[in-house]
Amino acid sequence: MKSPSTIRVLPSVCALDCPDACALHIQVDGGKVVGLTGDPKHPITRGFACVKTARYPERQEQSDRLLHPMRRTGRKGEGKFEQVTWETALDEISERLETILKTHGGQSVLPYHYAGTMGVIQGDTPSTFFRALGALELDQTICATTGGSAWETNYGPNKIGTDPEDLVHSRYIVLWGINVLRSNSHLAPILKEARKRGAKILHIDPYRNETSRFADEHWQIRVGTDAALALAIGREILAQGWEDRSYLDSYATGLEEYRQACEPWTLERAAAFCDVPLESLQTMVAQYATSRSSFIKVGYGMTRNEGGGNACRAVTLLPALIGAWKHLGGGSVISTSGAFQLNRHQITGLARRNPDARHVNMNCLASELLEQPQGIHALFVYNSNPAAVAPDSARVRQGLSRDSLLTVVLEHFQTDTADYADYLLPATTFLEHPDIYTSYGHYYLQYADAVVSARGQAKPNRWVFQELARRLGIDVPELHWGTDELIDRMLDSPNPWLEGIDREKLQRERSVKLTLPEPFHPYAHGSHHPDKKIRFGPAPEQIEFQEELNQEYPLRLISPPGAVVVNTTMGNVPSIIKLAGSEPTLLIHPGDAADCQIADGQPIQVTSRYGSIQRKAVVTEDAKRGVVISVGQWWPKLSPDKKSLNDLTSERLTDLGGGSTFGNVAVRVSTTIAASSV
Repeated sequence: MKSPSTIRVLPSVCALDCPDACALHIQVDGGKVVGLTGDPKHPITRGFACVKTARYPERQEQSDRLLHPMRRTGRKGEGKFEQVTWETALDEISERLETILKTHGGQSVLPYHYAGTMGVIQGDTPSTFFRALGALELDQTICATTGGSAWETNYGPNKIGTDPEDLVHSRYIVLWGINVLRSNSHLAPILKEARKRGAKILHIDPYRNETSRFADEHWQIRVGTDAALALAIGREILAQGWEDRSYLDSYATGLEEYRQACEPWTLERAAAFCDVPLESLQTMVAQYATSRSSFIKVGYGMTRNEGGGNACRAVTLLPALIGAWKHLGGGSVISTSGAFQLNRHQITGLARRNPDARHVNMNCLASELLEQPQGIHALFVYNSNPAAVAPDSARVRQGLSRDSLLTVVLEHFQTDTADYADYLLPATTFLEHPDIYTSYGHYYLQYADAVVSARGQAKPNRWVFQELARRLGIDVPELHWGTDELIDRMLDSPNPWLEGIDREKLQRERSVKLTLPEPFHPYAHGSHHPDKKIRFGPAPEQIEFQEELNQEYPLRLISPPGAVVVNTTMGNVPSIIKLAGSEPTLLIHPGDAADCQIADGQPIQVTSRYGSIQRKAVVTEDAKRGVVISVGQWWPKLSPDKKSLNDLTSERLTDLGGGSTFGNVAVRVSTTIAASSV
């Protein structure tokens, strides 16, 4: 056992895709990470790390970590590689890329990346390289764009919301479509304090989970009916005269159109349609509307279907209807990310962006790789794992199998996507490089240094693209700026909430709260639209799923985040796999299990119109009748049939923002295991 006297404790920031963006204390001994805790002095982190982050030291030091550049030797998908030097890998990649650029042009090159790290430097600045090439523009739509588009339709640009630290003043709290205790766990102590002060907490979610049991009340809503429920609440507020008329007169537009959209949705109709208890709904509307300092925490779960944007709009208009924005602890939040407004114009190459560049929706990667006549000839994947997480994954893997496609993957481990790489390059983790962090769950800007040296020959993403640019003769000064200059440029912003925050302060204090107005009442004086009006019109509506349930596909599949994994980031960590039950499961209601003659623990086949996978059945009333639930995302190669959950999903897009529709997959389940699925 290590002596405490040999352990150094160093500050850092969690880079996982989570709203909490926790300040961490990393325990280092002999150049290795041996543990971590949350920073006890940070107002959000409060001294604890979630179950996922707490196991990051194990991931950091795993023996199967990628430590050297690798070049493919087998067929694509086999995962056979040989070790090469960085010089060889970069020389060969640049030579092949140069040929592609000369033959097909920059619009044949696609960078595919998302939130594998939330650090701005290693996440965003590589875009400078691709914009200098004139590459395709990736629309990062897989997660948050539908909710973001809905919010900005209502309230204007730059998503902000109620400060989570003010929720102790809330008197009625709705957690709508989010498992806070697992996906936003550092909000829980604040919610507990609000409850001590008299707040009531309602959870609305078709999946009964930890947050459902934490809340005072849980409504197991029918999947995809959130807009109808919100419109019914709005109708009752207007019918009872509980709206804030003076606020609406000053700051709302389209209210009559909204009133008409609400009119058909009586509480009785909504209760039946949404499958929520009528008496509870009646009580909720009265309490929510009259408490004034009422708050709605919106999760992205409700947005992942064809009508998700309309649903999010309907829900997030409710605080404006009752004037909750005027009251401390009142309002709503889906994201706080718009508050930071760092100057990213130069550091991400926006100044060099080709205005005629074709945009690629990342949800449509399969079709882009297989069907586009102009063709993608080079694919660079970093901070993402599309072979597992992209919709229609079987076709994604088919596209990745193209011999004509140059695929370069920057990774920590040999993921399913990495198996298709021509070159597999070892990337540093957030503990091995400096970076700057915003948040989509609070208002603290944070900085972290490297706390350990990079393992093996791992290099930061930014370094890789600097080296490729040098070999290709791309002279872009901002691509070669150091960390200090990058931070200086980012903080050189007209955003008044960055006033008083410079690099020296940020690097010294590590975590600095934005200079928000005090008290902070976002939207108390209208929206961010030029006319300050909140848009009730065009009115949101209840949109039915295109993929209807029928006799062949009678169940609705949803796939909320797992308790112990973050998408696929932690999917190969042994202790995480053990905590998750050692194999992927499907939650099914006892009534549905009986109908399908399925027993608890039994291997089952899950089939959609697009594919079929194998899972283990977990029979539980946590799943709503008619709904099956796959919690978290497993690596396909670690699943019994080597398939992704997203073999079941399609490229169908949402109503706003071109987002993914992971939450409306019609499936059937059976005990018959098809030979092709094993």
